[in-house]
Amino acid sequence: MSIQSPALSPFHLAFPVHDLAAARQFYGEVLGCAEGRSSDHWIDFDFFGHQIVAHLSDKAEAAQPISNAVDGHEVPVPHFGVVLSMEEWQAMADRLTAMKLAFVIEPYIRFKGQPGEQGTLFFRDPSGNAIEMKGFADRSSLFAT
Repeated sequence: MSIQSPALSPFHLAFPVHDLAAARQFYGEVLGCAEGRSSDHWIDFDFFGHQIVAHLSDKAEAAQPISNAVDGHEVPVPHFGVVLSMEEWQAMADRLTAMKLAFVIEPYIRFKGQPGEQGTLFFRDPSGNAIEMKGFADRSSLFAT
């Protein structure tokens, strides 16, 4: 069963970071996310209309990165991200490439010419949290099989 709302509801994600100043710089300046409320222990960010919260934790670096093989790439698990239009995705891919961000998986097009064609790229924030950005020319194909 799939529950769909007429308007997309923003999600909320809280995740650990080992350095709030580095998180503020990365999410604010590198990704361009507006900052919301904050304290000495957490920062809210507007992540493309969704609320993400970076929580300071001395255990943030303890997790060992794992991955899963997908299309010949080692996709980091867990990860979170956002689905953009193809134009927005390409602009972000160009921006991150120009900033010389280290990609886990460099920007490329999956399922080219097939249902669900999408741009994808993966990178990590300064605390090692994996992030994926996808771009769709046709968002109605998000769940295409």
